[in-house]
Amino acid sequence: MHRDPAFMIKQAEHLFSRPKYWAACFEPAPFLPMSRAEMDELGWDSCDIIIISGDAYVDHPSFGTAVIGRLLESQGFRVGVIAQPDWRSAEPFKALGKPNLFFGVSAGNMDSMINRYTADLRLRSDDAYTPNNEGGKRPDRSVIVYSQRCREAYYDVPIVIGGIEASLRRIAQYDYWSDQVRKSVLIDSAADILLYGNAERAVVDVAHGFAAGKTIEEMQYIRGTAVVREAVPEGWDVIDSSRVDWPKNIDAIPNPYEWKDQTTQSCKTDDQADPNAEQPVRIIPMPLHRQYELNEDKTCIRLPSYEKVRNDRVLYSHASRVLHLESNPHNARALVQKHGTKEVWINPPPIPLETDEMDGVFGLPYARVPHPSYGKATIPAYDMIKTSVNIMRGCFGGCTFCSITEHEGRIIQSRSEESILKEIEDIRDKVPGFTGTISDLGGPTANMYKLTCKDPNILANCRRLSCVFPSICKNLITDHSPTTQLYRKARAIPGVKRIAIASGLRYDLAVEDPEYVKELVTHHVGGYLKIAPEHTEDGPLNKMMKPGIGTYDRFKEMFEKFSKEAGKKQYLIPYFIAAHPGCEDEDMINLAFWLKKNNYRLDQVQTFYPSPMAMATAMYYSEKDPLHKVSYKSRGVRTPRTIDQRRFQKALLRFHDEKNWPMLREQFRKMGRADLIGDGPKALIPDEAPRFKRVAPNNQAKLRNKFAAARKPKGRGRR
Repeated sequence: MHRDPAFMIKQAEHLFSRPKYWAACFEPAPFLPMSRAEMDELGWDSCDIIIISGDAYVDHPSFGTAVIGRLLESQGFRVGVIAQPDWRSAEPFKALGKPNLFFGVSAGNMDSMINRYTADLRLRSDDAYTPNNEGGKRPDRSVIVYSQRCREAYYDVPIVIGGIEASLRRIAQYDYWSDQVRKSVLIDSAADILLYGNAERAVVDVAHGFAAGKTIEEMQYIRGTAVVREAVPEGWDVIDSSRVDWPKNIDAIPNPYEWKDQTTQSCKTDDQADPNAEQPVRIIPMPLHRQYELNEDKTCIRLPSYEKVRNDRVLYSHASRVLHLESNPHNARALVQKHGTKEVWINPPPIPLETDEMDGVFGLPYARVPHPSYGKATIPAYDMIKTSVNIMRGCFGGCTFCSITEHEGRIIQSRSEESILKEIEDIRDKVPGFTGTISDLGGPTANMYKLTCKDPNILANCRRLSCVFPSICKNLITDHSPTTQLYRKARAIPGVKRIAIASGLRYDLAVEDPEYVKELVTHHVGGYLKIAPEHTEDGPLNKMMKPGIGTYDRFKEMFEKFSKEAGKKQYLIPYFIAAHPGCEDEDMINLAFWLKKNNYRLDQVQTFYPSPMAMATAMYYSEKDPLHKVSYKSRGVRTPRTIDQRRFQKALLRFHDEKNWPMLREQFRKMGRADLIGDGPKALIPDEAPRFKRVAPNNQAKLRNKFAAARKPKGRGRR
């Protein structure tokens, strides 16, 4: 019989423990070279690794190209960068010559499709990661296009893809822009290996593997990677989760991998069996897997194939649920998904970095400025973060519309105080034009720093999709004192006048520590604090895995109390999402009345954007709820899908804008809600304005003369 495994916290080889590659004899480069001339100045005859990026090259720890490049440099490799190459031919991909080991391909810090298109599928005219904010400097689906050009440039050089675009497309995924399910990007790009999540460990393993002469076949089990295989390897147990409608008596289903030739087997005795022979693959239907003894290191889960999820939305939702349940690196199993005759093999997530490893990554010799080749051009994304400090990675919130958990993982990885404070000093001393303000101390959220589970064994066994929904887990440490202490020490650094918190925070966690809220409100809010309740109604909030609006009210009360005690007038700026799966029109109307009641006039509003692999995207596409067990009979999720539906819900967030009134009036009447039109407290928008506004009597004579003058015929004389 099956015993629930006692999963343990998994360890990994220290990130900086490997012997360095021979090229470590070269000094760290002032900037990773972007031209042959720079390579010559460094004394390089070639690059070991060349990174292709959809972003401009900014040598800063908030930019993936710099982080991966500097990390590989610290391992002894010569790393070059080709940033935003012209993808229309292969020639720009030859700018640095042929790399000795591999091309590393990334779309950049953003998904290229989200970077280029709005939620309304309109082409953006700008790009914050490009010099002078210029749009059009990267192709759609950059990872695929760049990989193809690398192959054209040097067909025999391995291609390693990574970054958020590859990470969120590691399995078959719904593509909002074409409104269809696409294959794993590993298949479409024809790359050799895919790195997902925080890829430091994986990229170091892969780089040293290639340097040692290993083939892709010899590197097929590296955590945080995906590869293409011909078949499931021998000796593995496969938990078959490729369907949701299992028949009765499923234990009678034969295993197709265990067929034996009876004519030869009948003549053998037990002592004649080869003890070194590979064991056959064992297929275990998902409903029966608890009846078996399983070795977690040799167990994988079969997802529904690409062909099935492309044609069956229920199976797509089911596959999404399985993927997210296998997100804890300490208990996750490998996943396998068939694409035609090939198998996309996704290894378990990478082991999170320890604090000293995080310190090492952020302590690499970044120049902290854009590459000199950009001259005086401004790069908005850099300008926004050049005086900010990333103190952590990961998020255990699990918000269904967000891709952070899918990409960075749900386990918080925190830097040490010493490392963070040193970076603040580096900003003070090195960043041109520093005025004394640190624009942010944060990460995905500003107040998850050093928060984790009380018990490592519980953490290792946990499969919750969120640590804070539907309520805060009793095993979660909610003590914010490390963050409070960090804020105080940061403020005390000479030359630092102000520390702002701009990355947002989980207010449901903040209210558990009033001392933290007091510290935040008293010293780190410059009049306004942005937070994200996302909605007011339970229906959409439950689909988002966000707390009820009552928690926001608790935080608002604390915020106002501590602001008053500090003698400051400060305000909350709430963010909301329209057209999220599970959001009815009536929900948005109720939200609009909440905004009216609280005198909010939102300038910036957000429409739900179905990013690849997010759970809310699975809801959007399948109209099923992967937060719970999925079946053909399970309850559906109402989803605003048409452009008109989405624009209407977005307009409700800005009901005060008269540009939206004609659309809102039309839709309200179609809904039979004409009561929302008029002047009373139960109305949201006014009725049609009269043709002419009423004018005060003393101004009527002036207007008559004005209109009379306008009606006079123009010309030389009168008729």
